[in-house]
Amino acid sequence: MTFAFTFPGQGSQSVGMGQNLAQNYAVARAVFDEVDDALGERLSAVMWEGPEATLTLTFNAQPALMAVSLAAFAVLKSEYGWDAIKPVYVAGHSLGEYSALAAVGVFSVSEAARLLRLRGQAMQEAVPQGQGAMLALLGAEIEPAKKLAAAAAEGEVSQVANDNAPGQIVISGTRAAMDRAAKLAPEYGIRRAVPLPVSAPFHCALMSPAAERMAIALAALDLKVPEVPVVTNVTASPVSDPSLIRSLLVEQVTGVVRWRESVAYMVDHGVATLFEIGAGKVLTGLAKRIRSEADARSVGTADDIKSFGDWLKARGEG
Repeated sequence: MTFAFTFPGQGSQSVGMGQNLAQNYAVARAVFDEVDDALGERLSAVMWEGPEATLTLTFNAQPALMAVSLAAFAVLKSEYGWDAIKPVYVAGHSLGEYSALAAVGVFSVSEAARLLRLRGQAMQEAVPQGQGAMLALLGAEIEPAKKLAAAAAEGEVSQVANDNAPGQIVISGTRAAMDRAAKLAPEYGIRRAVPLPVSAPFHCALMSPAAERMAIALAALDLKVPEVPVVTNVTASPVSDPSLIRSLLVEQVTGVVRWRESVAYMVDHGVATLFEIGAGKVLTGLAKRIRSEADARSVGTADDIKSFGDWLKARGEG
């Protein structure tokens, strides 16, 4: 019985997330304090008090979600010990990849917070407001989605951004191209094309200016070898070389989040249980759609921490 940890991305945020952990565990409070100190502001107050519109801003949501994930991870490590909770793989959805990397020692919590603050700002500033958009293609598979994106481009940026699960693909590009894609979707056997309430067209070529800024920031850091292989968004396979991790994080800004393939890889290589570490249950739901035979659980509250301990005991490891 092997297991892996996954870390959620943008869209999983909600006001109040992580507060339960901070109230129950000193090690969780320490993570939130470290993030606040790294950013020079009380992001934790925004997380726990709102307003939601402020928390949802990309440059807040990204480090905030990382903070919750790493707070939950710190509690697991403190309560049960690294040997008991050490997974065979870690993976994170988009910004969650930074959470995964910090969890296995590639960079520190403070470094992750500053990188994600920059990443959020850079992605927001890469495209003027209103000029880009993203569409969720419901009932779509990857090949028809690629063909639709290509047909809608007409010389503009239009590409697959997220391959999340069977029947859930996201495309990204200019607003005009996304408008065309929405109209063309039925011709490609796609049930519905739903505009996403996002502030920028993530994971497409329009994000190139953000990728350039991340390349400079990442070049300045000394990345360590991860304690556990990281199944990356770009490769959908495990990576441990720090220099490759650095280049893949840059490529990830404009590249496809290959989440369906990432989860499939882990399950096909012996992972029986996937624990989503942090806020919400988005990845837990996706995992069940990708591989129904996998056991998918979420760990984001004090009760979840205790349930994880019960799970360990049932395996004879707690």
